[in-house]
Amino acid sequence: MTNVAFEEISDSFSAEPPAPLPSRAEAARPWLRFWLKVIAFMIFCMVVVGGATRLTNSGLSITEWQPLLGVIPPLNASDWQAAFAKYQQSSQYKLQNLGMSLSQFQFIFWWEWAHRFLGRLIGIPFLAILAMGLTGRLERSQWPRTLALFVLLGLQGALGWYMVKSGLVDRVDVSQYRLAAHLTLAVLFFASVLWTIFSIGKRHVFPRNLDQWAALVIMALVLTQVAAGGFVAGLDAGQGYNTWPLMDGAWVPDGLSAMQPLWRNIFENALTVQFNHRAMAYLILILAVWHALRTFTLSGMLLVYAVLTQACIGILTLLLHVPIGVALIHQSGALLVVWAAVWNLHKKTKMAEPLMR
Repeated sequence: MTNVAFEEISDSFSAEPPAPLPSRAEAARPWLRFWLKVIAFMIFCMVVVGGATRLTNSGLSITEWQPLLGVIPPLNASDWQAAFAKYQQSSQYKLQNLGMSLSQFQFIFWWEWAHRFLGRLIGIPFLAILAMGLTGRLERSQWPRTLALFVLLGLQGALGWYMVKSGLVDRVDVSQYRLAAHLTLAVLFFASVLWTIFSIGKRHVFPRNLDQWAALVIMALVLTQVAAGGFVAGLDAGQGYNTWPLMDGAWVPDGLSAMQPLWRNIFENALTVQFNHRAMAYLILILAVWHALRTFTLSGMLLVYAVLTQACIGILTLLLHVPIGVALIHQSGALLVVWAAVWNLHKKTKMAEPLMR
């Protein structure tokens, strides 16, 4: 036997066994990422349309909540008249829009209908993910997250109707508390979907060092800033004090604690609500710059750019007295900041080794 043949036989015994083929669920990970990205995009669109609904005062145009039948809009003149008649019983119509024409009603109706329609449409990719699970294409570790996301979607719809109800009696708009809760839950839903996308096949650690904790704190502050923005929108606080950097002629304006008890100022005083939103923006920007200089990573730098751009758009929105187009860019920018914060947190807490089933 030649030495070459002996070496070949020896190698056949010493060679490592071939790597196992990926399971059915692991092979389906790209499809799971695809459907989750579709959901994230749809949430993005839903939040932007929701902003337009708020800015056009359209949110109270549909006075009923019909989860299934509500997907069908008025199809003829009789249907439109019936929908208009229901709106005419609302406080908003009687106190603010008395004498509104049918065509004006149709304009605000379509904004609210589109917002609700997008919310329902998000259920379709969820059904696709459920089908993956029922056919063995969803890893066990993904089931709890998928179910949690589905619960968030249901809560968002219920909270949206709870918000609308607050404006149907004795008000011309919705409660700023419920609007802020509705917006914050939508953005939390968006962040949860993004985190699920980034976590597929990956492992994360609970923050252990200063940089990881900083990434988590910035993420929490960004979500808090979204809630603060909801109160700004709910009180139309951006319509006043349209100067920068001074506010009402001062760095710290008078009247921040005009209401009693003091906690009411945080949620009900338009001056305080806008001041807090400004202050929170400065704090997030300072922390993001500090974090990026410490870590000097792509995710950290991208987060700074997103926060800085968002701050500039916010200032422009304020100076221009909240035009719809610029305001919607500002709302879109908030979601991009959330994306950057989630990605940065993912990068800071991701473990080197992949997740094993």
